[in-house]
Amino acid sequence: GGSADAAATLVACDRLWGLGLPKEELERYAAQLGSDIPFLIAGGTAVGSGRGESLAPVLARGTFHWVFALAEGGLSTPTVYAECDRLRRHRIVPEPHPTPGLMGALRSGDPWELAAHLRNDLQEASVSLRPELQDVIDEGLGFGALAGIVSGSGPTVAFLVEDREAGLDLAVALTASGVVRDVRRASGPVHGAHVIPAPVD
Repeated sequence: GGSADAAATLVACDRLWGLGLPKEELERYAAQLGSDIPFLIAGGTAVGSGRGESLAPVLARGTFHWVFALAEGGLSTPTVYAECDRLRRHRIVPEPHPTPGLMGALRSGDPWELAAHLRNDLQEASVSLRPELQDVIDEGLGFGALAGIVSGSGPTVAFLVEDREAGLDLAVALTASGVVRDVRRASGPVHGAHVIPAPVD
């Protein structure tokens, strides 16, 4: 997406112009472009605070496998936040913070343990605006995903699976079901944006 392109462009310009900026400085520039871009430069596993641009690295073991279900059309992030505010207007909402259970699950590298702690505070609003997202989540869970959450403000749904093979099975099942436009598989954590040297002939 656009944020990944912005991170890659910053890293490429740093290399092209021979600036040699430390990663922390690149992340500061990235935060001026968008709240999620510093993470795409840092990579790994991190907790974001502020608008999400202030990062603290988190120890995570192992590799987690994901399947992303892509929907038709988009969801406007400002619209999702407005819907979230509308739905929460009579609630007291505490400051978000990572729970000890989530941090322990990341340290353990156990996808079953992590699945129990995944949540997205914007999911209720995204599903309110696009109820079919709940159908996608239900389908993915029915096909064996360990957990399914709306990614960001949506409409993409992220499914945590047990391993690479489970990811392949889920991707095939979701595609055949017709409830999604397309699927992508990924595993992580991964390095942030970086320049890949050209192959030597």
